[in-house]
Amino acid sequence: MDTHNPDLENFRKQWQEEVTARMKGDGRALVRTKPSGPSGKVEGSTATVALPHSVVPKDEAELIDGISTQAYHDLDDNDNGKRLASERSEAQSNSRIWHEPQTALEHYERAIEREDQGNLGDSLKLYRQAFRLDAGVDRIYKNKHYPASTAKIKPTSPNPSNAPATVPNTAHHSLDGPLPSSIGQLIASFTTSSIPTAPPPIEGSPPPPCPIAHIPSEIITEVLLRTAIADIASFARLSRVCKRLAYLVATEDRIWERICLGHECGFAAMHYTWATTITGHALPNDALEVPEDLASTDPPNISTLSLTNNIPSSTLHPPTPASISLPLTPIYPSYKSMLRTRPRIRFNGCYISTVNYHRPGASSTPSNATYTSPVHIVTYYRYLRFFRDGTCVSLLTTAEPADVVHHLTKENLHTHHNRESTLPSAVMRHALRGRWKLSGSLNLPSSSVHAPGGTSEAKLLEPEGDLHIETEGVDPKYTYKVHLSLRSAGQAGGTRNNKLVWRGFWSYNRLTDDWAAFTLRNDRAFFWSRVRSYGMGR
Repeated sequence: MDTHNPDLENFRKQWQEEVTARMKGDGRALVRTKPSGPSGKVEGSTATVALPHSVVPKDEAELIDGISTQAYHDLDDNDNGKRLASERSEAQSNSRIWHEPQTALEHYERAIEREDQGNLGDSLKLYRQAFRLDAGVDRIYKNKHYPASTAKIKPTSPNPSNAPATVPNTAHHSLDGPLPSSIGQLIASFTTSSIPTAPPPIEGSPPPPCPIAHIPSEIITEVLLRTAIADIASFARLSRVCKRLAYLVATEDRIWERICLGHECGFAAMHYTWATTITGHALPNDALEVPEDLASTDPPNISTLSLTNNIPSSTLHPPTPASISLPLTPIYPSYKSMLRTRPRIRFNGCYISTVNYHRPGASSTPSNATYTSPVHIVTYYRYLRFFRDGTCVSLLTTAEPADVVHHLTKENLHTHHNRESTLPSAVMRHALRGRWKLSGSLNLPSSSVHAPGGTSEAKLLEPEGDLHIETEGVDPKYTYKVHLSLRSAGQAGGTRNNKLVWRGFWSYNRLTDDWAAFTLRNDRAFFWSRVRSYGMGR
């Protein structure tokens, strides 16, 4: 059988020319003949195909199989735009792949692309090359892709100098008038404000009733006074409710005077002389010098602690609010400023000192290598809680505050606290009883007072702000004396008198009548922390 067919050979030659023309992309018109019928004769019908220059087959296998990309002309304009955009971005990415970066900026941009694709190794290599070429390439990239607006807009004058005098100044025009320049002016603007009612839940319906909006100011002031006596912090937070309450809280001096002179948290509860003995018992009226009173024996360099030996016994007991009178001075122009800034002790919390220091340890194996020697981190806490009767509790322990502060009471002192006790309050087994007093004078907040006994000779006292504490020792023959200073920690205008700074710490031996000073190398200041279970304190 003769397998030679001229028609088939002619078709193969034309097909090869068509494939070659497509691969070259020359865009010439190709003529393709189609055999018809079993006889193998070629019909004269031809098909003309125009190939655009931009259409390039992706794979040679598509040409071998005779599969070509089909164009669907029934798509809308959006799909055509998306297809063209994707082809354009693909072409740009292909062009970038074959384009080697030359400058530092191109290396940096290529590194960012590799980082976005997840090729951290290539990205790091490109970053290094970019910074070798230019150390400031990151700033160049930022200026190119994220340019900052360097043109500063010059503010236009609301009232230019060449404008006529009749033109009003619009600099302070606002819906509510000019803004106040100080807090005092802002509070003064609330003078005529009233307590607003709640808006209606549905538009057009009547608003809900607000009985407090119709109460006279005298009754509201009395309510605020009782709130301040119960909790001064809640009274201060009432100023956030509305403008009317903010005005009353800030300007009602009668409330601040009652708090300042009261015994709840005011200066009627402050003690400027010893009020009790170290063990908490009352001082006898007929004998001021008791065995536990150390006022007659001064520690080294402290000569002002023995100034209360001859003070009458009537001044040793805390006065009532009605019996004290604190005059206003230029330092304390109002009772509000006096309560905030004058040194005083807080009773609704405790003062905590957290001490951390490093101590080298001993290695378990004899070796001269320093890297094998352990280092110990030592943490312990000092607690101080003060009471209104002039007593206090001092505790040194490694227990954290959450396990201590709720048990720091007089009832837990030395009761059922043996070494085998597992009670939660067993942490108080090492607590020490003590007493406290402030420096200065209650009625004269200055550095000098008249000597007792009716003489006019002035005797210098310590400045205000110092705190003296006397506590029991770990052994009955010892007594500790602590000297602290009241300070404020935190932002300006925040909480005051919430920090106690060390001034001195001594131990007194009753048997040998000797004083010994403790070093304060690792000790840190005390910071006040409120404890809600204390209430307003005792």
